[in-house]
Amino acid sequence: MRRLRVFNFVTMNGYFQGVNGDISFGHNRAQNDYAAEMLSANDILLFGRKTYELMVQFWPTDEAMKTIPEVAQGMNKAAKIIFSRTLKDVDWSNARVVNDDAVEAIRKMKQTDGPNMTVLGSASIVNQFADAGLIDEIQLLIHPVALSDGTPFLKDIKGKVEFELKDSRVFDTGNVLLVYETAG
Repeated sequence: MRRLRVFNFVTMNGYFQGVNGDISFGHNRAQNDYAAEMLSANDILLFGRKTYELMVQFWPTDEAMKTIPEVAQGMNKAAKIIFSRTLKDVDWSNARVVNDDAVEAIRKMKQTDGPNMTVLGSASIVNQFADAGLIDEIQLLIHPVALSDGTPFLKDIKGKVEFELKDSRVFDTGNVLLVYETAG
């Protein structure tokens, strides 16, 4: 059976994005090195529409290949599923759109054999998956920065979701990776 993991970077005060969706705080060597490492697992990458639209503007470009080639290659090679009720087609290699209910689609995929799945960003589907009890693991890369305002990670969950710390790692940049599994 497949596992569903979530990867997100956050500030020290828990924001996964700043004002107006700004994620510029999340780009440094630790982020790029860990992204390249994580992509080597060959998981299926899952995105909501907004995150897809952000990602596709950069990763398939010559600029991405020039500045962060290992990550760009991994992102472009990976199988990708975009959950959207409005998109019909996507313009990124190895990507497809699922217009069906994201929770039910993942519930069914988790019951089959195949590669694990990793959600990148995508707050609304992460909240839905957390509420449905579908997340097996959350990886948070904490950046040594605080913002005055933004969107907190797991802001819109409806209930209580408990996790247990399974691993941690400190990077020389001051970033800290925390790996949690669902409790129980």
